Amino acid sequence: MKIDKTVIKETEYIAVFVALFSVIMQAVFLCLGYWQYTVLLGNIWGIIIAIGNFFVMGLFVQKAVTQSEEEARKTVKTSQAVRFAALILLLVIGLIIPVFNSISVVLPLAFPSLAIYLRPLFDKNKK
Repeated sequence: MKIDKTVIKETEYIAVFVALFSVIMQAVFLCLGYWQYTVLLGNIWGIIIAIGNFFVMGLFVQKAVTQSEEEARKTVKTSQAVRFAALILLLVIGLIIPVFNSISVVLPLAFPSLAIYLRPLFDKNKK
């Protein structure tokens, strides 16, 4: 399957904001005196999970728009189930391995939502 340009573009947008919010998070840990290498490692793991989840969602949506309504519904349900299971598994891995700071693993999962909420501020072309 060829990856649609829109999926790539939107994933890049999310990746930029996740990276930006991650830098801010790292700075907050540093300013509060809680920064350790585990914060950085946990943040990297959280970034991989957050961006990966968004990208996989985009791939499933790309597939769904080419299907009939019933098939698309099944594809979206499958996408939600698969991504949720993967999120839980990867999150648990990040929480039980001691080289990852738990907060810095979990927090990046909220960054794509923040980026989506901020999208209208940066999309002046669309109304």
